[in-house]
Amino acid sequence: MLGENPAGMNCLPGSAMSPFTPPRDYAGDIDPAEAWDMLKSDPKAQLVDVRTMAEWNFVGLPDLSELGRKTHCIEWQGFPSMAPNPDFVGETAAALGEGGAGSPVLFLCRSGARSRAAAIAMTRAGFEKAFNIAGGFEGDLDGERHRGGNNGWKAQGLPWKQS
Repeated sequence: MLGENPAGMNCLPGSAMSPFTPPRDYAGDIDPAEAWDMLKSDPKAQLVDVRTMAEWNFVGLPDLSELGRKTHCIEWQGFPSMAPNPDFVGETAAALGEGGAGSPVLFLCRSGARSRAAAIAMTRAGFEKAFNIAGGFEGDLDGERHRGGNNGWKAQGLPWKQS
């Protein structure tokens, strides 16, 4: 229609007409197998599990021992209140150490929602290679409303341990 901005076109005064590219909030989603491959192939890549202490203790943790590394466990939200961790960015940056901002950082939660939010927060803090592990540790619910069989770290047969 006359006078409307064609879908996806940037028509600001003084700008060239080009397709609009929305800003990227984080490096993107990867599946657990891709995350494992990145951890195996890049010694600087690090895994941050953003679930709660209760989840780590009762559900399990990714086991990176065969890579000679450990999973960083930093709560995005605290249990049982599920209040956001106001120190998440600082705690994560400290755990990753110097050089962490330039290395791949892979974020994991139960299903991929909290870890996506964590990847966005860390990207805003200057960590340009912050990835979300889609499907998370336990994956999506199946038809019987159970997790751990459809997708996710456990369902893909990746190393994990339970305390």
